[in-house]
Amino acid sequence: MTADESSHDQGQQGTPDGLLAGVLEGARSALPATVRIRRALHRHPELGLHLPRTQRIVREALSDLGLTVTNGHGLTSVVATLEGTRPGAGPSVLLRADMDALPQQEDTGLDFASEVPGAMHACGHDTHTAMLIAAARLLAGLRERFAGRVVFMFQPAEESGGGALRMIDEGVLAPPDGPPVEAAFALHITTRFESGTIHLRPGPTFAAADVLKVTVRGAAGHASAPHLARDPVPVACEIVQALQTMITRTVNVFDPAVLTVARIEAGTTTNIIPESARIEGTFRTLSPQTRAAVRERVSRVAHHVAAAHGTTAEVELTESYPPVVNDPVFADAVTRTASTLLGPDDVHHLPEPVMGAEDFSYVLERVPGAMAFLGARPPGERPENTPDCHSNRVVFDEDSMATGAALYAAVACAHLASRT
Repeated sequence: MTADESSHDQGQQGTPDGLLAGVLEGARSALPATVRIRRALHRHPELGLHLPRTQRIVREALSDLGLTVTNGHGLTSVVATLEGTRPGAGPSVLLRADMDALPQQEDTGLDFASEVPGAMHACGHDTHTAMLIAAARLLAGLRERFAGRVVFMFQPAEESGGGALRMIDEGVLAPPDGPPVEAAFALHITTRFESGTIHLRPGPTFAAADVLKVTVRGAAGHASAPHLARDPVPVACEIVQALQTMITRTVNVFDPAVLTVARIEAGTTTNIIPESARIEGTFRTLSPQTRAAVRERVSRVAHHVAAAHGTTAEVELTESYPPVVNDPVFADAVTRTASTLLGPDDVHHLPEPVMGAEDFSYVLERVPGAMAFLGARPPGERPENTPDCHSNRVVFDEDSMATGAALYAAVACAHLASRT
């Protein structure tokens, strides 16, 4: 290997001049502060676009770091920018954390459980936010070691409302006072994996999500005389079954789709055949081709099953988030950086995509980047018995947050070093 090749390889690893030295140790030393912030957020979860308490906690935690910090206009987002002080015009890399909670009652029994009835940080966004704050503190202490800038994206409304797209519209990727963001990275915590491990893959990582709503309309009547009515309830049940058969019989298993009917509503009492029945659910896909095909087939199945019984179907299909697609080059760089930081035994290839959805997809549609999973299963618990994200009983191992904060910082360092 030539000297130039060695230098290039070292830059790709993100460790020239020892830039990553001490990052993991620093994150571990800062873990008590990270835990305090996480628990403050966990006790007071907020939903959707309006997160004023969360926004205030984030701003206060960043206030002594010498960052340029701005609030969103149409949502309570926070964008903080760190400028490297090393000579030269470096690139701009974005690190993102989502901040919103879910509308469900917490049943963990933790001593810092949610104090807000009907709201809970069940998807770990409180840990994402705390980890990104810790990463900002780590990187602020390294600013003299790199040129360029790090943009910290603290985002509301990931669970609903597409907060990422709103922040993009407000200019988070193309600030008026600096270079556009050229790469982006995010973490998502999960109890599916051992605590402190990292899991990622190139290509599709999360699925596209679409919402389906089907209203079957028949004719109301007395429950004792169904032959004089046109009962929409069994028709709705048949549509549910036909949709599941459609998925298994028409969709290529190597370009999959998942369809779930999560709600059926009809009627008011036991002796009335209702005039209508409503079906609601979601379907998830990984490619534009399968997404379009499933949309067409959902509509066709609903209309024709309804027609076969003398009823009608009104079909409403709403596109939600596109798939999260990790850039292969950037994902490979994250894998190598994580392996350097943690050791290769703690970094794993994710064998298949997750059929959940994530609005970080909007960022990755515009700039190359990646999302990785951070394992946080409590030690000693078996995977099959451990509640995961969106469970009212999910508990994350807080020690994993040191790994997450360090990886946020290391990925930014590695990218800036490789591009300087």
